[in-house]
Amino acid sequence: MDKRVDKIVQILEKEYPTAKTELVFSTPFQLLIATILSAQTTDVTVNKITPSLFAKYPTVEALAHAPVEDIKTLIKPVNYHNTKAYNIKKLSEILVKEFNGKTPDTMANLVKLPGVARKTANVLLSQAFGRAEGIVVDTHVKRLSERLGLSRQKTPEKIEIDLMKIIPMEKWISFPYRLIMHGRKVCNAKKPLCSICVVSHLCPYSTAKGGQRGSGR
Repeated sequence: MDKRVDKIVQILEKEYPTAKTELVFSTPFQLLIATILSAQTTDVTVNKITPSLFAKYPTVEALAHAPVEDIKTLIKPVNYHNTKAYNIKKLSEILVKEFNGKTPDTMANLVKLPGVARKTANVLLSQAFGRAEGIVVDTHVKRLSERLGLSRQKTPEKIEIDLMKIIPMEKWISFPYRLIMHGRKVCNAKKPLCSICVVSHLCPYSTAKGGQRGSGR
């Protein structure tokens, strides 16, 4: 691993030692649904609506038989709730018919489901099953990967490929969540707080913008 990348990984590891998804779940299926709902929506919003959704429809079989209009109503606060409702019902039906109601634990099977792309699959595999088949790339990871010079690509799929080449596999699960936490707390989209950033001295974006160096802890 490149020395600069290694330093970034080490510093963020120390800064955010317990980084993981902030979505609340008790089963892999619940995390799958919550992650689908979280697309273009904050985890905070998702965590507010999933208790009611899972209380009324606690199993994959229940959601498979749920009226789609009822699902729409229960998830209305999230963006694109109509599309997500159809996807949730359809994937629940598929899980019942083709997987005996079990949530798949492989990338190949997950990405076949409606509304599930690699990002969602990576979240589920890493956070519910502890499996590293790839690296989660959400809006924060995309932004920070570009600013930190970890990738010049523009699509999540290509950014993921770049990250998988430079980040050790044993860090694939934890590293993106450290980027996510750093993106939320410090390196936000509009006004990144370069003056308090612990990796600003390793960041091309901060240097280019004249940002102050962080502590480098």
